[in-house]
Amino acid sequence: MKTTTLTCVLALGFVTSTSSYAAADQAIDSCIAAIQKPGEFIKLEKLNVAGNPFYEIEIKDSKGAEWEFMCDAKNGKITKTEREVSTVDDESFKKNLKVTEKEAIAIALKAHPGTVQEVEYEIEENGDASYELDIVNDKGVETKVEVNAANGKIIEVSTEEWEVGEEADEKR
Repeated sequence: MKTTTLTCVLALGFVTSTSSYAAADQAIDSCIAAIQKPGEFIKLEKLNVAGNPFYEIEIKDSKGAEWEFMCDAKNGKITKTEREVSTVDDESFKKNLKVTEKEAIAIALKAHPGTVQEVEYEIEENGDASYELDIVNDKGVETKVEVNAANGKIIEVSTEEWEVGEEADEKR
């Protein structure tokens, strides 16, 4: 009896896990299909944004520009597109720049204490510049904090669940 119960529990767990992975694969496939910009894969992250699952997919286009796409993991729809620039001196980044990187780090760390592991300079869909900071706390949890470079407001916070790929040049 115990063996049969254990076998049924293991089989049910396997079926549940397999269907969860299948659903995740389908969502990732939908996200990738929704990206309208061809390019080379750089990184894929699974994020938790206010209790909702998202994928952040990063690619590099044929001109060398890096793009980040936020995709709702439930429905496979792109919710946000950002272009990454390499420095704060990029014209599109500095045109409305009023908050320095140091100030943005202080703002992010005050709200989410830890160690800054990575900083990205991003141009939002509306043209606003923002700093995206990856902060790791003392428990090893990575939080992404996006700070508006014009007014210093935190515009998005997410917790990383996992990551595939890495950008060594942006690590601190």
